[in-house]
Order: sequence, then structure tokens, then C-alpha cells
Amino acid sequence: MAGKRRSPAQYRAPSPQTEEKQLLVKKDQTILLAAQPAKKKWQNWWLRTITTFIMIGTFFAILASGHIWVIVMVVAIQIMVYNEVIHIAEGPAKERSLRWFKTMSWYFLVSTAYYLYGESVIYYFQQVVLVDASLLPFVTHHRFISFVLYVIGFVFFVTNLKKGFYKRQFSQFGWTHMALILVVVQSHFIVNNILEGLIWLVLPASLVICNDIFAYVCGFFWGRTQLIQLSPKKTVEGFVGAWMCTLVFGFLWASLLMRSNYLICPAKDLSTSAWSNVTCEPKNPVFTAVPWPLPEAWTSILKYVFQTTISELWIAPIQLHALVMACFASLIAPFGGFFASGVKRAFNIKDFGQSIPGHGGMTDRMDCQFIMGLFSYMYYQSFIKTYNLSVGAILATVINNLSAQDQLELLERFLTYFVNQGVLDPSALEKFGASILSESARAVFEH
Repeated sequence: MAGKRRSPAQYRAPSPQTEEKQLLVKKDQTILLAAQPAKKKWQNWWLRTITTFIMIGTFFAILASGHIWVIVMVVAIQIMVYNEVIHIAEGPAKERSLRWFKTMSWYFLVSTAYYLYGESVIYYFQQVVLVDASLLPFVTHHRFISFVLYVIGFVFFVTNLKKGFYKRQFSQFGWTHMALILVVVQSHFIVNNILEGLIWLVLPASLVICNDIFAYVCGFFWGRTQLIQLSPKKTVEGFVGAWMCTLVFGFLWASLLMRSNYLICPAKDLSTSAWSNVTCEPKNPVFTAVPWPLPEAWTSILKYVFQTTISELWIAPIQLHALVMACFASLIAPFGGFFASGVKRAFNIKDFGQSIPGHGGMTDRMDCQFIMGLFSYMYYQSFIKTYNLSVGAILATVINNLSAQDQLELLERFLTYFVNQGVLDPSALEKFGASILSESARAVFEH
């Protein structure tokens, strides 16, 4: 029996608008990890596992090599992430024949890095840069030089505005500055953490890595409830499970890291490595365990379980600080990843790059690390750091606030003090005077 004859409208191809809607629906119907086919799920599992162990091994190898190599690693990651973020807006710039976009983006990166890392060098190594005659002008005028560099880039941007493309060019200008703030500025604080002590890099970074791993593992096996639409594969089960695991890991990991002087001591010599004999006295009190008395109820329970009286526990403050950092790494830092997911969806891309097999680009791995590094810096400066006078701080005060004559008088007083204490021979004081001045300095003082 012949079937019913269809009308011409039934043979009509779907409109482009209908196809676009169908495509969006398919994209939104993301399959959770726990519901994916077993073969595909385990292939992705092993790929991610292998690359994760390679990255962790590389990280610890660089960590053992010394502070300078860790800083180089952070700067290299910063450049890679910045390149991936800028590359997103570079395509439309080429299509619209907008010149100099990439050049200006890299110029602003260099000028911003010069200012930020210059500030760090001046702050942490004052005793070195302030006594070097060739570096002193750059140190004393660092902020003005940085401002001039930025103004040059700003003027260059304005002079290259092209009629008919103003909106697009200002969008790219704003995109570049967003990348500078979210990538370069935040990674600068990570470098400051390194100079304060490698533990303030290792502990926060490890907490984010631990949380990311256990969020994947818990979501892999038990994930059933979608957490947020921006990142469809994230699940509530993975989010909560990772939080619990990260808390335990943070407490135990901090108790291990605090035993290494190489990790807890601030950087004084960038040439040190894990095999150097590093000491720092006095140590920050957060690394010293103190007794914490237990409530009577807990004492009774522990006595019943272990058949011995336990009335106090020895806990270092860093272990409690690690719990706070673990909470931030689990509850807040993932929103850096959600922000990155929103950017990818806005530009209709799956990953920022393909530099890390199974993980995407470097930005896909570092999206949570940047905000964690910034939080760690602020938390350390607010609740952990101890402020003591240093040679660099005193030297900066003397050079920036005393005239040359006052500085010489201070030197003479120091020599007198050391002679009276028996540290220097009296002949050192006898030699001090106008005879030791250079001809140019003597001419200045005579006038």
C-alpha cells in the first residue's frame, strides 16, 4: 500500500537558524564523566594521568634546582598563558586588517613586567642594587621609567586608531589590559611568594593540583549532579569530594613541607638549590609546633580507644593556615576555572590550546593557580609574615633620605663604634677623612 504523499514543505531543508539552534542544543547536552562510554572514559583517564605525573615530576625537578629556575618557570608559564589569551583576539584583528595589535600586546607585556618585577627586585634585593652605581639611577627612578614606557604604548595605540574600527580596537585594548591584570599581575605575586619562601609557592599550588585531581576522580566515579552550567562536566559530588580530600592533604602536606629549611627560608641567594645548606634564624613562628589542649570529652574518648591518656596535641600554626588555604583552593579557586570556561564559551572554543595532551592549553591548567597565588600572597602578608629590619631596608633609608655628607658622617660613626668595640683596628678610623674621598667628591664637599 502506497504511503501518504508528503507536501513540498516537508522536503524543505532546515533553515540556517534552525541548524544553529540544533547545534547549540547538542553542545549543551554534555555527558558527565560517570555517564560516558567506558572505553572513551578510560582512554582519557590514562592520558590525563600520564601527563599529570609528567608535569608533577617536572615541577619538583625545577623546584629542587633553585629559586632562580622556579622564577624562570613561572615567567615562562606567564608568557605562554598570555600568548594563548591574546591569540583569541588576534584572529579577528587579522580579519579586519588591524595592524600592530600583536606588537602592542607584547609591548604592554614587557613594560608591565618591567614595572612589576623591578618592584620585586628593588624590595627583596635592596642591599645589592642600591650599592651598584650603574643600577642606582634605574632603582631610584624605576616607577617614572615604567610610567614613561606605558605612556609610549598608549600614544602608539591612539595614533593607530583606524576609522570604522574604533569599537573593535578599543575592545582589543581592553582585552589586552584584562590579560595583563589577570595573568601578568597575578603571576607577579606568585614570584613574590617564591622570594618569601618556596613553601608559599609549593603549598598553594599543591592544594590546587590536589583539588583538581580529586574533583576529577570523584566526578569520574560518582558524579551525577551538574555543578555549574559554565563548566558542564563539573559535578557537585566531585566538588564536595575534592574539598574533603584537599583538607586532609593540606594538613598532612604542610606538616611535611615545614621540615625543610630550603622551602621555608626566604630567598637570600638565588643560586641556592635543594642541596645547599640553607638556614634562617629566627624562623617564622608558624613553623614551630605548639601544644593544643584537648577538651575533656575528647581526652576521655581517646583514652578509651587507645588505652592511654592524650591531653594535648602538638600542631604547628602552618598546619591550621593550610586548612584555610585548602578551603580557598577548593571553594573559591575553581571559580577561576569557571571564569576561563565562560571565556571559552564566549569565543566558541573547546580549549585555549593543545600544548598539554589531555588537558588542553597552559591556560586550562593555570586558570585556578593565578587566583590562588594572589590569595596566598595577601593571606601571607596579612596573617603570617613577620616584619623585621633588614640591611636592605636600612640601606634604602640611608641612600634615599640622607645627603652625601650625612652618609659620610654615619659611616664615621659606624667606624668609631666598631673601633670602640674592638672589631676594627684604630688605624681604620685614622685613615678616614678627606684623604679617602675621590677628587670629584672632594670638589663637591668644598663647594
